[in-house]
Amino acid sequence: MIRVGLLGCGNVGRIIAKEHVGVEITALHDRIPERTEEAAKLCDAVVYRDFSSFVKADIDIVVEAASVAAVRDHAEEILLSGKDLVILSVGALADGEFRERITALAGANGRKIHIPSGAIIGLDNLKVGQIAPFTRLLLRTTKSPESLNIRAGKRMMIFSGKANDCIREFPKNINVAVALGLAAGREADVEIWIDPDVDRNIHEIIAEGAFGEIFIRVSNVPSTDNPSTSYLAALSILTLLKNLNEPLVVGT
Repeated sequence: MIRVGLLGCGNVGRIIAKEHVGVEITALHDRIPERTEEAAKLCDAVVYRDFSSFVKADIDIVVEAASVAAVRDHAEEILLSGKDLVILSVGALADGEFRERITALAGANGRKIHIPSGAIIGLDNLKVGQIAPFTRLLLRTTKSPESLNIRAGKRMMIFSGKANDCIREFPKNINVAVALGLAAGREADVEIWIDPDVDRNIHEIIAEGAFGEIFIRVSNVPSTDNPSTSYLAALSILTLLKNLNEPLVVGT
């Protein structure tokens, strides 16, 4: 059975600790000790106070469910320690130099970096853009004004541009845009809308190319313990882990 180390024991980490299937959660680390203690009660894993001890634990793969900063600080050490890595905070890979560095490091050490679908679906299908380039790739995200600390009485667009520009203006909303670009092999165009009549984060993906057209709409139910996190994001990691060693692979 695959042994998993959780880096980050906040809302997503606790869901993974509680609902994991087909893998064993054996090690936990978070910069806030109380979080690891709470997660440990859900999976009977060992709590490691310092990261160096955590990464040396008897685990096969590290699941990052912490932050972009955690990826930047720890990804290289994880790969050098002989562990595979799942990155939820994929916004860290918007830095091309950093992305190339850890990708090369993973290859040189025979390790894998996994990017889950997170708060959207369809990344496997969008990888066809690496073979037949898309003529259009658009991510349209709609959120409540309150979720972005904005006051508004009607639906309105507050950003339109490339993913890299979105990163500078809305750094907390980049994971989906970066994941799309990595899957499709090109930077996504991004629109961010606010709408006082919505109570969920809505992601719409529009892709066009020689194959035809794709339209995906995901309306995310917020996680019970943290409304800023979608339950789907946690489920995508749980599904990835469950299927890592399956002999039958569904999807690209």
